[in-house]
Amino acid sequence: MKWGLVSLVFLLVTGTGCFFVVYHSLHSASKDMHSPIDRDVSAKRDDQVSFDEKDPFSVLLLGIDEREGDAGRSDTMIVLTVNPDKKKTTLLSIPRDTYAEISGRGDKNKINHAYAYGGVKMAMETVEHMLDIPLDYYIKVNMEGFEDMIDVLGGVKVTNSLAFESGGYRFPVGDLVLNGKQALSYTRMRQDDPDGDFGRQERQREIIQSVLRQGSSLSTILNTGDILQSLGENVKTNLTFNQLIDIQNDYRQAADHIEQISLDAGTNKYINGIYFYVIPEETIAAVQKVLRGELELY
Repeated sequence: MKWGLVSLVFLLVTGTGCFFVVYHSLHSASKDMHSPIDRDVSAKRDDQVSFDEKDPFSVLLLGIDEREGDAGRSDTMIVLTVNPDKKKTTLLSIPRDTYAEISGRGDKNKINHAYAYGGVKMAMETVEHMLDIPLDYYIKVNMEGFEDMIDVLGGVKVTNSLAFESGGYRFPVGDLVLNGKQALSYTRMRQDDPDGDFGRQERQREIIQSVLRQGSSLSTILNTGDILQSLGENVKTNLTFNQLIDIQNDYRQAADHIEQISLDAGTNKYINGIYFYVIPEETIAAVQKVLRGELELY
């Protein structure tokens, strides 16, 4: 997945000769995107991350399904750790139905409920507690708004390995070009997938990778203003404009080596009549060890 949606912005910046025009447009869009949370440093860190010192850092990527009259739930939760010394980015997709303690509530529920209960802050603290790592930054994407971005790109290309129907659309096996609404339906299907939520997560990653590829094309460059406007409206993050530039300047080689790890050793269980994905403690401990190592927290 490389850098998620922030990478799309960087591809736009580096892909055009009109750097200063895009630079100022990005600065304007970043003001709309910037949304700090009520804390400066994670409780699991002693000091704030220093980009000047090229410290490793972590990001929680939230894909939020916010519909009218609904507080919304985190349809997608992906943890990224970025280590510039190792020139490596590690991605962990967290299944939305994972049975986890919800921080600040004292009970266990589906991990994607944390956002519905307490927004970005509770979602971050819940994932931090589960993985025993600090989450330094977040990027929140309104999945409904993601449609607009894909339509501005002229659609996205995917290679589908499972024939299915979803949202009133048919998705045959093979190479497909999807518009925004089709892409959203493509990423949401999981009930008819033999791999369940893991198949859905794979489709989400494929869509984002396609967005990145489309984002470096000439047609995208000509629509830079529309893309940045869509980012400003549908993406929120506590990363500042200067921090985004620092990442582009000093951390981009970490995108050359992507390692994906998973929590696929869990089991499906019904607890009090509700379906959950229950992950063994030893599986979580193994993932914790990997992520803490990538963040150099020994």
